[in-house]
Amino acid sequence: MSDMPLPLTGADRPINEAVRPSSGRRFLGLGRRLISPLLLLVLWQVLSATGILPARILAGPTDIIAAAQRLIASGELITGLMVSFLRVLAGFSIALVAGVVLALVAGVSRIGDLLIDPPIQMLKAMPFLGLLPLFILWFGIGETPKIGLVAFGAVFPIYLTLLGGIRGVDKKLVEAGRTLGLSNLGIIRHIFIPGALPSLLVGIRYGLSVAWLSLVVGEQINASSGIGQIITYARDFLQTDVIVVCLMVYALMGLVTDGLVRLVEAHALRWRPQVLA
Repeated sequence: MSDMPLPLTGADRPINEAVRPSSGRRFLGLGRRLISPLLLLVLWQVLSATGILPARILAGPTDIIAAAQRLIASGELITGLMVSFLRVLAGFSIALVAGVVLALVAGVSRIGDLLIDPPIQMLKAMPFLGLLPLFILWFGIGETPKIGLVAFGAVFPIYLTLLGGIRGVDKKLVEAGRTLGLSNLGIIRHIFIPGALPSLLVGIRYGLSVAWLSLVVGEQINASSGIGQIITYARDFLQTDVIVVCLMVYALMGLVTDGLVRLVEAHALRWRPQVLA
C-alpha cells in the first residue's frame, strides 16, 4: 500500500484551521457592517440637498468635505491642530507624572494611602469641567487654565488604574524580592511597576480620551488659537460645516493617540500570551 497521507476531512482538520474564517468572508462581513453607515451618509446628503435639513442646523457631507479642504489649503486647520496637540501633550505629561507618583506612594505605603487616596477620591467625584471658570480666575485666560484642565482631568484615570494594578500584584513576589535582598526602590522597579504596567497602559489610554475631552471644553473659552478658536469663530458665523470638521479632527486625534498607546502596549507587553496571539 502507498505511504502517502490521506487528505484531512473537515472533522480531522486542526481546530484553528477549521474555524478560521476565510479572507473573503471577512471582507463580506466588513462590507455588511458598512452598509448602514453608508446609507446614513446618503440619507444625510439627500436631506441636505433637498433643504429638509438646513445648513444652519447641520451641513451636508459634501459641504463638510469642501470645508475641510478649504481649511487644509489655507493652513488654518494644520496650525490649529498643532497648537491643540501641544496643549494636550503638556497637560497629559503633567498628569502622567503626577498620577504615577501619587499611585506609587499610595500603593506601596499605608501612610501614603491614608494621606493621598481620600483626597483623590473626593476630587474625582467633582465635575472637573466645571472648574474652568475657577481656573481662569486663578491663572488668567492664557495657556495655563487650558493645560491645567487637561492635566486635572487626565490624572484620575492614570492614578486609579495604576493603584489598582499595584494592589493586584501578588504579595508572594514582594516577599520573594525581599528575600533576594531587593530594596524598596528595587521592589518598586522590578516587581510593582512591571506587574502594574498593563493597568497603567489602560489608564493612559483612558486618560488620553479624557484629555482631549477636557481640551474641547477648555478651548471654547477665550481661545486665540487652536481647534477651539476655529470652532468659536465658526459658531459666531453659523458655519456648521467647519464645526463638524473640527469635531472630526478632535475625534481623529483621540483615535491616533490611542493607537500609538496600543503600539506601545503591544511592544511592552509582548511577553503576554494574549498580546502574542
